Amino acid sequence: MSSEEIYKVSEQRSRNMSAIKSKNTKPEIKVRKILHSMGYRFRLHSKGLPGSPDIVLPKYKTVIFVHGCFWHRHENCKYASTPKTRQEFWKNKFKVNVKRDLEIQEKIKNIGWKSVVIWECETKKVDNLREKLIDFI
Repeated sequence: MSSEEIYKVSEQRSRNMSAIKSKNTKPEIKVRKILHSMGYRFRLHSKGLPGSPDIVLPKYKTVIFVHGCFWHRHENCKYASTPKTRQEFWKNKFKVNVKRDLEIQEKIKNIGWKSVVIWECETKKVDNLREKLIDFI
């Protein structure tokens, strides 16, 4: 690949990545709809808790993180691919993300709250997701 082609690919990837939202994503909205249909009421993106969890159930001292498989490296998931260009950059980026996720989970636990991670791919099967939420809460 020529340097001009690499630049074009890099430029396109940059545009794609900058368009990805961190809040109110489709998987997150799907989880919220299921919780709401089950009668749970919750808060969103609480800045007062470590990691600003996506969903907070204060009554149950429980938080839910809805993680994208790509960004948070869901193991053995087809959505957790690594881009072909700038692989060293991406490996480092993903490593930092995973480390931060683990630290946040530990902080949540240390303040006496429960947490669960719902992976993006898990939101594709609504019945399984509902069961996971019931079992956890």
